[in-house]
This record gives sequence, structure tokens and C-alpha cells, in this order.
Amino acid sequence: MRCRPTLFSMTLELCHGGQDKMFLRAKVRKKDGKPHRYFSVVENRRVGQNQTVQRTVLYLGEINDSQEASWRRTLQVFDESQQQYTTLSLFPEDREIPAESSNSIQVKLSEMELRRPRAFGNCWLGCALWRQLQLEDFWEEKLAEQAKRETVSWAKVLQLLVVNRLIDPGSEFRVHRQWFDQSAMAELLEADFAVAEKDRLYRCLDRILEHQSALFQHLRERWQDLFQAQFDVLLYDLTSTYIEGEGEEIPKAKYGYSRDQRFDAKQVVIALVSTPEGYPLAYEVLDGNTSDRTTLRSFLDKIESSYGRARRVWVMDRGIPTEAVLEEMRRSEREISYLVGTPRSKIRQYEKKWLDLPWRKVRESVEVKLFAEAGELYVLAKSEGRRAKERAMRRKKLARLLRKLRTMQRSAPRRDQLLLRIGAARKEAGSAFRFLQLQLPREGQAVTRNSFQFRVDQAKLTAAQLQDGHYLLRSNLVSEDPAVLWERYVQLAQIEAAFKSMKSELGIRPFYHQLAHRVEAHILVAFLAYCLLVTLKNRLQALAPGLTPKAVLEKLSTIQMLDVWFPTTDQRWLVMPRFTQPEPDQTILLHKLHLELPHQPPPRIKARVPDFPHQALRL
Repeated sequence: MRCRPTLFSMTLELCHGGQDKMFLRAKVRKKDGKPHRYFSVVENRRVGQNQTVQRTVLYLGEINDSQEASWRRTLQVFDESQQQYTTLSLFPEDREIPAESSNSIQVKLSEMELRRPRAFGNCWLGCALWRQLQLEDFWEEKLAEQAKRETVSWAKVLQLLVVNRLIDPGSEFRVHRQWFDQSAMAELLEADFAVAEKDRLYRCLDRILEHQSALFQHLRERWQDLFQAQFDVLLYDLTSTYIEGEGEEIPKAKYGYSRDQRFDAKQVVIALVSTPEGYPLAYEVLDGNTSDRTTLRSFLDKIESSYGRARRVWVMDRGIPTEAVLEEMRRSEREISYLVGTPRSKIRQYEKKWLDLPWRKVRESVEVKLFAEAGELYVLAKSEGRRAKERAMRRKKLARLLRKLRTMQRSAPRRDQLLLRIGAARKEAGSAFRFLQLQLPREGQAVTRNSFQFRVDQAKLTAAQLQDGHYLLRSNLVSEDPAVLWERYVQLAQIEAAFKSMKSELGIRPFYHQLAHRVEAHILVAFLAYCLLVTLKNRLQALAPGLTPKAVLEKLSTIQMLDVWFPTTDQRWLVMPRFTQPEPDQTILLHKLHLELPHQPPPRIKARVPDFPHQALRL
């Protein structure tokens, strides 16, 4: 539908669906005694009966005006037919071009069109974070040799994959088929669709793994330069992620203990080292059936070879180090210190040593007891917050389990069906199931309220409640302040948050790649996206702890880019890509982050292609 232009108060009505209307509005300002017009797209939005408010949708920029030539602006325009930039003067169709003006065109303002809305703000922020980590320079240098015969830089292809993983994670094919055209990455990368060509995206994964070690060293330097990060305390933990499809045939894909509860699928294990603030330093992809206890020794050697010998403290959860490895760390001449959690059984094992010791308050809701054993310092910590959390989780699981058992009791299924349902309920309840006492019907006996009974074992539940909120730490830092040890241990939540982000926000799972090196390259892309996320998170931490990277990316996603198309009188199109102006809250956010939106992209001159014939649309 083409709208009829009206001219009133220097405002042109634009075509817009519904009852709301959009206008091309020019505001006149005087500079040095000369009037200038600044054009914006303004929307009339109905807010009540016979009431409207106006919202600036898009700022187009300045079109100079004077007494001699109205609505005039000199533009650097890219002429697609000539493949070069040309300086043109712009005039509306109803004004004559002055004789002294050369390289000028007339545009039909009344036929202006807005096309191809696409995401800009969040994509631009992802690219800004990429530059802050100097990854553009790093990958340009590392991939320069392989890019000599290519029309597109491999560093730009990788940047496209990483920004997509940060914002809207999906497969490489989805980036090629859909996401690239729905984003402003073409303008941000200054590249055409060749950067998102399907085979090029996959081939990029073939070229990045060999630079993994150099990347870890580069990131270490950037964390130090940007955030003054220290590396004397390191967190270490492992997770697993599953594989589906033909990727299950790769050598590292094995069945093992699944943190995703996907025991039916093969998996790989990822070991990660980070600082207490969450800055990732290195990771390694291991076989899916790798035991946690077998990984630490090799990582100690790897970190030492990469960063040199130094007095470091390794913070780990229970189950990772073996007694033999801890003994090596205590006797090592490399001055390796550790802080590790212990199983709950250790609390009962050493009960005689700590039972009569006094509690020492180290935080508002945290108390500790200290005792030494075999050259190690043991810290028994009691946290009221953790106690409340553990009891709430157990209460919730027990309540759900009891509801299911009562439903089974009322429905009275056959004995075999009852046993299957109890098995499923036991799997879902986990450790909470051990607090129940069950009386099951004998084989051949009918299921009734008398033959199938259950009750909570109050003795077991009371004993477990006494240990709620207690955890026992052990360390060879025998002279360290216990408050410091407790703070370091609870920082393991940072590395758990890293795994959670990679699996949920960054969509690392599942893998569908068929080649082993592409599976590992997929993990590297997710790792790079997580580095961008950590950079943004720590930028926000100084502003407001409650402001999350996800919220900021969502906030900036409303800054869209549009193509403003002006037909010219010589049967061509003047195309002006323009991103919408940020809202006041977005402007404040960008100011606090010390970020400034770039200049608007240069306009382009395109040949006018005939409209698609309507006959071709008929089925």
C-alpha cells in the first residue's frame, strides 16, 4: 500500500500499518546563522481516547538547507554499479538542482521505504567486547597465512560465530540460513554474505584449534591488563556435555557419569581452570569416561609449563584429587598449596576431634572450628544460609515423593506397575528417598492400603538435619586465616556458574558435529563467547551487582538497524542503513560502560531492479 504524501509543518506522512502513523519530520536549527534540517522518523502512538504521543523511531541525520538550495546535503555514497564511493548532493524531487551543483541526484521523499529491520545493538556490543579483548588482532595474526587466497578474513568468520554464540546460539547452518540476514553483522564486519557462506563457517572450525595454547596466554595478559587479575589462586572443576547424531563415533565420545543426567548419550568431559573472579584461563577436552580423580596431575603440569612456577593455591571440590596427588602436592618442591572439600563421611570420621572445640564466628552467618591432622589444617564450617537451602531442597523433594506415593496408594495398580512407578519416583527424588520406610506387597498380593504402606524415617531425617549446612575443608595452608579459606572455597561457585552459562546461555550442548576436531572447535567457540560474557559481567560488576550480561544484551537488542530506501528521479535507489537512536535508559547504560555507538554506515546507490512479477507468486 502506498500512502499519499501530505506536507504540513515540514512533516511528510509515511506508510504505516494500523491506526498509528509514522512521519518523516525535519527540525530546523541555526548554526552560524544558517538553517539546517535534521530528519527523524516519528511515530504517532495512540495511548487513549483521542490522545496520541509521539515517539522518535529513527534518526536519519542532517539534510542541509539554505536560502539558495533547500533540503540539501553532500553525502559520501557507495555506487554499486561503479564499485566506488562518490560525493553527491541530495535534493528533493520538487526542487531544481542548482546550476553550480555537480554530481547531484534528486530523491522522491514521498516514496521513502523502510526495509529489512535487523538486530544491531546486541551485535554491536558483542563486537565491542571482542575488540576489548583484542581478539581481532590476535586472530588476524594467527589466521593471516591461511587467509592469503581467501576473499574473506577468517578472523571475521570466527567473530561472526562467536557473537552468534553469545547472543542467539545456534548451529553454523542456522547462522548461514537465517541469523546473519536478521542481524547487522554485515555492516559491523564490513563484509557481505560471503562471510556467512555455509562451507566457510565449517571450514573456519578446521583452522582454530592449533592456536588454543597461544589463545590461553593472550587471554591471561588481557585479564591482567583490563581487570588487574591475579593468578595466585586458581579454581579447578570438571563437567560433561553430551553428543547426539554421528558425532557419537568420535574417539573421545564415551559413556560416563553425566552431569546432564543423559546417561543414554555419549559425552565428552571438559576440565576448566579459572580465577576466583571467574576469568577463564585454560580448559581441556577429555574422554567422556574420564574419572575426575585422574585429571588433576596433568593440569598442574600444564599450568606450570604455561605460566611458570609460582606459589599457587588450587581450590577444588571433593572427588577431584586423590590422596596420592594431595600427598605429592604437600611434598612438592614447587610450593603447591590446595584447598579441597571432603565427603560428608569425613565429618563423622573426625567427630571426636571437633566435637568439643568452640565455634569461631568468621561472618555474620558463618562459624568455623579448626583442628590439625597429619600436617593439614581442617576447617569445619557451619553456614546458616546453606543449612536453610539444604533443608528447603530436601523438604521439596520429600513432599513431591510423598504425593506420588499417595497417588499410587489410591490408584492401587498391579504390583509390577507399582514397582516400576516407585523406581521412577526414586530416581527423581535422589538422596531424599533414603528417608522413607516402605512396606511393599508380596509377589502375587494385591496392592491395598494395608499391603502398601510408607512413612518417613524420623531418626534418619533428624540425623541428617543435624549435619545440614556443615562442610569440612582441608588444606596444607596451616597458617592461613580460616575466614580466607572459607571465602576461597565458596568461590567455586564461579566455575560452576561458568559451566551453567556455557550450557544454558551459550548453548554448548548437544553436539551434532561429525568430526572430532570440529566438536572441540565448537567448544572453543563457546569458550570465546564465555570470555566475552565474563568481560561484560565484570564491567557491570562495578556499576550494579544485580545487572546481568543477559539483561544488558536484551536491553540493547531493541536498537535495530533499518535500510531507508529513497527512489531517485533517474530510476535508481539511494539506500541509507540507519540504526535507531537509543532510548534514554540505553543511553545511560552506554555512558556508564564508557561505550559510544559508531557513526551511521555510508549510504549506497543501487540500480533499480524491476519488481518481482505477481504472476510468479501464484500457486
